[in-house]
Amino acid sequence: MRPRVVYVHGNGNKVRSELLKSQWDRALFGSDMADFSRMAYWAPVRYDTPLPDFRLGPLDGGPAEIEETVASVEFEPPEEFVARTLAEARFEAGGIGPESTPGVGEQKDALVDWLSEMTALADTLAEMEDAGPADRHPLEALPLPATPRKAVFRLLVKHTFKDVHAYFFGGAGKTIRGVVQETLEGLDDAPLAVVGHSLGSIVAYEVLAEQGREVELFTTVGSPLAITEVQDHLAKPPAVPAGVRAWRNASDLRDLVALDHTLRPEYAPPERVTDLLVTNDSHNHHGIAEYLGNPKVREPFQRIFSDVARGQTGCKHDK
Repeated sequence: MRPRVVYVHGNGNKVRSELLKSQWDRALFGSDMADFSRMAYWAPVRYDTPLPDFRLGPLDGGPAEIEETVASVEFEPPEEFVARTLAEARFEAGGIGPESTPGVGEQKDALVDWLSEMTALADTLAEMEDAGPADRHPLEALPLPATPRKAVFRLLVKHTFKDVHAYFFGGAGKTIRGVVQETLEGLDDAPLAVVGHSLGSIVAYEVLAEQGREVELFTTVGSPLAITEVQDHLAKPPAVPAGVRAWRNASDLRDLVALDHTLRPEYAPPERVTDLLVTNDSHNHHGIAEYLGNPKVREPFQRIFSDVARGQTGCKHDK
């Protein structure tokens, strides 16, 4: 039986399903994978019509072939985002400045300092990747301070990640999970890989945790699953889904959606989880094409799907 890969997209409206799947295929494999891949396309649950072809969602970055579109999209620098979101927090609390809400100024300073440190670490990581492959990086992402992390996460959900709010609190979760479940139907006997981006990583995780189906490789990119405030709302306590043989979690240190970058300490058994610090040079460090195109993300897929990608009729996983 030939392997299959199922994609689960993240926040925001998307281009039509067939084009989105092809974009992910080309980013991950370098070519369209035809019926060897499927897109769990849940955007219609939240949006009446898809984006125009090659129009970027605000969180998606964009593939290299549409650079002119990428360049036209304005992304807010992380430091400016921090300042704006904390200003909104002060306004909603009835304050008019940092002095009126104790600790807000310190929260902003802590976040800006943290973002600067993450940028420096990410630059160092990029230099190491350019120098050649390494089995292990000596870098460890420092956790974002708890108080500002909670403040920013809540504002992210309320004002920016409205699909996350709809998923957890707006009654859309069951329907979105149903799209993923339907996409997985009929693949019970095929060696399976699953990729989840952003909110899609949460949806994929919850479906796999519920089903317990066998998955050779579960890959999450730009995932917020390490954030305590997300874990608090999962249907089951954090753990590697029973059927998942290997879980690879990749994030850029500057990715504000990920915030926390290590799943391994919270999701047992830890030996099945690999946390990867990678560079994502999209404007917001969260773009899906840049994540899927990273060699550390691509390598296990290209190995599993090597025969399929070469256009052969079978592969090493055939029964």
